[in-house]
Amino acid sequence: MATIPTQSYPEFDESVIHHLLTAPIPATADLFEVTDLCTAYVNVLLETKDLSARLALCGRLSHVLARLAQLCDEDLPPELVAQLTVDEPPESVMPDCWQDTYLMVGYLRSLNQALLANMLPGKVAEDLAGLLHDMVYILRDYVREPYRTH
Repeated sequence: MATIPTQSYPEFDESVIHHLLTAPIPATADLFEVTDLCTAYVNVLLETKDLSARLALCGRLSHVLARLAQLCDEDLPPELVAQLTVDEPPESVMPDCWQDTYLMVGYLRSLNQALLANMLPGKVAEDLAGLLHDMVYILRDYVREPYRTH
């Protein structure tokens, strides 16, 4: 009988969690930096088994997602527009039905809020944390997609 290899990751050490929980969210962070922060939180959240650390990470992620929602309403700074402007954009990583970043951030905030409530059965919470992780990465890739301005 063949064995199926499974990936396992060591649980993040307390110093990484401590840094994420105590480092300030820069007021000057742009859209790219904020989505990078979101990915850092969901990476550690997915691998952390300690309930109090998971809840604290969800709490901090709530603040970062709120900042992300604000940034979705603002125009991109010229330096980001310059990075993203191309003649022929590639095919989008985001399904057409989710092309509204503000809507996607709303979904992320709702998933995070469900985890923060700590009322879900363990397997459901684990699955939703995985979904939150994957959706954050999709959004991060989407906001970095080149686009045509003309």
